[in-house]
Amino acid sequence: MAKDEAPLGSRAPEFIKARRMLHLSWQVVIFIVGLAVVVAGVIMLPLPGPGWVVIFGGMAIWATEFVWAQLVLRWTKRKVTEATQRALDPRVRRRNIILTTIGLVIVAALVGFYVWKFGFEMPWNIKDQ
Repeated sequence: MAKDEAPLGSRAPEFIKARRMLHLSWQVVIFIVGLAVVVAGVIMLPLPGPGWVVIFGGMAIWATEFVWAQLVLRWTKRKVTEATQRALDPRVRRRNIILTTIGLVIVAALVGFYVWKFGFEMPWNIKDQ
């Protein structure tokens, strides 16, 4: 465990943790709220909205109470940090810029050919070829 990481376990207030039934009820409420947020995020994946951000928000809600969610969030943060470091590598950035440029040139050539061949007509409106 890194120095800046909080210890694993429940972050419920002490008076809640001191009473078993109250703590269990607290966990059930946290689970239901987190589940509702995660489900909302999953619904947002195909629809407009910040789906992944909401899903990770639900995971953060779960992580206030459940060790498994804390471990998932730590793993996710570590992977995102590693991906960020790889993306900032000058060789990787240069490669990504080159590949993006090649892709844009290909798309521009295809669009240019289409406009040359058919004009500014939508594909579903073309009768004769």
